[in-house]
Amino acid sequence: MNITILRTFLAIVETGSLVRASERLNVTQSTVTARLKALEDELGQILVHRQKSGASLTSSGRKFKRSADAMLELWHQARQETSLPDGVEAVCRIGCHMDLWPQLGKPLFGALYRDRTSLALSAWPGEQVELDRWLGTGLVDAALTYNPAAHDNQTVHALAPENLILVSDRKVSPARFDPAYVYVDLGDDFGRRHAAAYADADTAKVTFGSAVWALDHILTHEGSAYLPEPLAEPHLAAGHLHRVADAPVFSRPTYLITNEAAGMDWSWLLNLLEQLGSAGMNN
Repeated sequence: MNITILRTFLAIVETGSLVRASERLNVTQSTVTARLKALEDELGQILVHRQKSGASLTSSGRKFKRSADAMLELWHQARQETSLPDGVEAVCRIGCHMDLWPQLGKPLFGALYRDRTSLALSAWPGEQVELDRWLGTGLVDAALTYNPAAHDNQTVHALAPENLILVSDRKVSPARFDPAYVYVDLGDDFGRRHAAAYADADTAKVTFGSAVWALDHILTHEGSAYLPEPLAEPHLAAGHLHRVADAPVFSRPTYLITNEAAGMDWSWLLNLLEQLGSAGMNN
């Protein structure tokens, strides 16, 4: 697959026009048209509807765009790895769920930076769908996640679960029926247990899909919310947040998923996480 043709296809998608794509790429419109036709001929599918008003993707084009994005990302990755500076032997790419960065991602990355000086490092925050895609295409070597699902050539390593505790910006806050309560979607299992524990509670007026965003909200405005304990701990210690007495404590499992190459060549990755865990992730 020709990288230039892939870039041309994606330029058409991003600009919505063969004319604008040619301007972006600094080539003639006939060149853009020829490249697109060559790609469609190779695939045996029409990818783009050409119209006077612009260009739009066909159903085949929408499917191919996902592959084109991945192939171009892999090309950039390959260029990076084949042009490593002196003293750097390999690239270690880690994906991390945003909520796991404080207790797992940050200390792991810091230890790698300090102790594995022959590695070029990259870390990428992502939601579960993104982490799955990055692992599947090889864009990351390992991912810190809450979801144990793995595909072929991937290995799941169970890590220590995290506690989910109810915290508030007020020293005295009710464990139930707080008008400023913020619901944080911390996964299906948490949702079921939360619903059972608070079966008589009203629906929260504010909901976040990220514990990090929920934390920022209650620090900026007000409220109480269930947060991962490692995320809340610095703010509890500083007195910005307070743990709500008598509130149920939940837990959420955590995992490291490695691609086959990382699992075989980098056994130290899991060992390092275990060492960090035994030493205390917040130290």
